[in-house]
Amino acid sequence: MKRISFLIIMVLFVSFSWAKKHSKKPNIIIIVADDLGYSDLSCYGSKDIKTPNIDRLANNGVRLIDFHTNGTVCSPTRSALLTGKYQQRTSVSEIVTVWDRDHGLDLEEITFAEQLKKAGYTTGICGKWHLGYKTMYNPINQGFDLFNGYVSGNIDYHGHQDYRGFMDWWTQDEIQNEEGYSTDLITKYALRFIDSNKDKPFLLYIPHEAPHGPFQGRKDMAFRKTGQKVPDKKRSYDTTRLIYKEMVEVMDEGIGKVMASLKKNNLEKNTIVFFFSDNGGAKYAKNAPLRGGKSSVYEGGHRVPCIVSWKGKLKQIELDQTLMTMDIYPTITNLAGIENDHFIDGQDIMGVLSDGEKLNQRDLFWEWRGKFAMRRGNYKLILYPNKNVVELYNLKEDIAEKNNIAVVKPELVAEMKLATVQWFKSVSNQ
Repeated sequence: MKRISFLIIMVLFVSFSWAKKHSKKPNIIIIVADDLGYSDLSCYGSKDIKTPNIDRLANNGVRLIDFHTNGTVCSPTRSALLTGKYQQRTSVSEIVTVWDRDHGLDLEEITFAEQLKKAGYTTGICGKWHLGYKTMYNPINQGFDLFNGYVSGNIDYHGHQDYRGFMDWWTQDEIQNEEGYSTDLITKYALRFIDSNKDKPFLLYIPHEAPHGPFQGRKDMAFRKTGQKVPDKKRSYDTTRLIYKEMVEVMDEGIGKVMASLKKNNLEKNTIVFFFSDNGGAKYAKNAPLRGGKSSVYEGGHRVPCIVSWKGKLKQIELDQTLMTMDIYPTITNLAGIENDHFIDGQDIMGVLSDGEKLNQRDLFWEWRGKFAMRRGNYKLILYPNKNVVELYNLKEDIAEKNNIAVVKPELVAEMKLATVQWFKSVSNQ
């Protein structure tokens, strides 16, 4: 009898130990490139840019080919990412510019960092914020325990001044400039954060500056000067493209170091990693085969490369379901065991990533300065109301958006047009 009781106790102990081990909250890393072109990674078809470390993520995870940013420019996408809502519902649906330093993400918004802190996560951001200049909007007041980086849209990679010549390199809520190439500094602080928090659950947000302008390599001199508005150096297209290439490859190098740190600390199997761009590529990027680029509501403005990797949990697949940056919020909060008791627009996509589940049909929308786009299944509507532009494309057959079929499907156009008007009214009234 004693032997049976002992065996029962041992079985219960082993079961409890297994459950404890497998219920451990996963670490979460979100890496965001800035203005990266759809085809500017080797694993997305680039012939000149080499990204072996990002490719390795794709080879060990899910490569998304129909992933979209909520905005076609930086701040709106970041607002949607941080809140899980269409940015039009938040206080940041426009670019937070260096000329408007009083505006930022409303402190009443609940960020994913604030949610994860409830679940015992240590939270850090290393890189670009772009959701408010004032100290009140600083990341440490929006759920992040640690902030190293900058708050503007871009800084000199070496001098760290913003476009107006203000120094913009922060530790927490204080400006503390230091020497170094911004991409390397972002990586340095990311590695430090991982090493410091390896024994507890963490969220690490790494919004890179690269490959956003000013276009500077590691060996360039600083372009900008503190207290002065100095124009960024102009070069030929070919020369700038080579620098752009270097900027992407240096970012890739840093991502490799982050992944090596996870391996060194035995964290690979308990860390999910997201990588994507904040919007489509700009002038020196390549978005082929997509039409348009940054600030456009055509595919090149918001369809971006996206990879999700989690060793042992996600298989190597290519996924063509239509997903959005706002979907990351409910996905990571659910992974952390947090129930979102407030309104969000995004949907948990973990089942899609891990098991290929199909999301229920949903309409998706984009808006930028009076230009609209709507996605319903394979069909995409483009509206420029002020210019009386109405276009419809079947993206399954025409991903480059060359063949406008609006006149062929007037009923569908009318339905989608009405849905777009109703959507914009609903999000604008929040």
